[in-house]
Amino acid sequence: QAISCKGQHSISYTLSRNQTVVVEYTHDKDTDMFQVGRSTESPIDFVVTDTISGSQNNDETQITQSTISRFACRIVCDRSPPYTARIFAAGFDSSKNIFLGEKAAKWKNPDGHMDGLTTNGVLVMHPKGGFTEESKPGVWREISVCGDVYTLRETRSAQQRGKLVENETNVLQDGSLIDLCGATLLWRTADGLFHTPTQKHIEALRQEINAARPQCPVGLNTLAFPSINRKDVVEEKQPWAYLSCGHVHGYHNWGHRSDTEANERECPMCRTIGPYVPLWLGCEAGFYVDAGPPTHAFTPCGHVCSEKSAKYWSQIPLPHGTHAFHAACPFCATQLSGEHNCVKLIFQGPVD
Repeated sequence: QAISCKGQHSISYTLSRNQTVVVEYTHDKDTDMFQVGRSTESPIDFVVTDTISGSQNNDETQITQSTISRFACRIVCDRSPPYTARIFAAGFDSSKNIFLGEKAAKWKNPDGHMDGLTTNGVLVMHPKGGFTEESKPGVWREISVCGDVYTLRETRSAQQRGKLVENETNVLQDGSLIDLCGATLLWRTADGLFHTPTQKHIEALRQEINAARPQCPVGLNTLAFPSINRKDVVEEKQPWAYLSCGHVHGYHNWGHRSDTEANERECPMCRTIGPYVPLWLGCEAGFYVDAGPPTHAFTPCGHVCSEKSAKYWSQIPLPHGTHAFHAACPFCATQLSGEHNCVKLIFQGPVD
């Protein structure tokens, strides 16, 4: 009856072909529930698609099989201050049900309530020190259907659950990362965003760096970061950088080291060999941990942001595939590489 009732939320745990445990949920006037997932059906409030590294989300990049669940997770927020938000794995479908099939990891807790994990799991990482200049990466955990915290499974969809972490909760903090196996979400609180640099501030930083008239040390032409809304077309005055050393130039076509490695170029200033790429100002303000000037570039994509923001994201291991982790540029999701995943830029001021 609970399953067929359209007004009743329920979770079904299938234990075997002839045994299913159904847990009924009641309405709660003190909280609001928001659901995240790949489905475009009405119960999903935030439709999430797979993140394609390098942000080349054009029509040619057809995703054959998404690993993001159609009803990936739900976030329950208190209606009264401090508006605590809690995350739970799995979301209710259009008939207000969650089904955990025979193969899903599920169990009965000592207090008698049922719990389980979704196929690819919902992982959460709370940074140490919130989302500030002092932040450090936390530890990735898996969240169960009932919101308990577990250590990671051996692989993403292993049948055996991790160990219960009793001193941690499913409460989201400013800067918490939520991984849905195909996309990673950054949770920002209203208070946290209040202290984050705004789009206007990033635009002011762009104008400030351009007003200093940085020059190409070889061509002696003035360089300028393009405006934020021109972020796909490489412009004539665009700054380029050698990512092994950080020397900033205008575009030039010399310095190729070999025909095979198209992007191995020799810097004319210090003769260091490495990738040579156009620089782009990272324009999503929510990713900045401070309001510092844009002095560092991620390698190998060339997105530029403040030193502390670059160093923070360079240390964050983001889940990749079923059991790998690697740091990625927050602006385009490109996997980071190089000695420190980012480089300090060396601009030359005007000769006059």
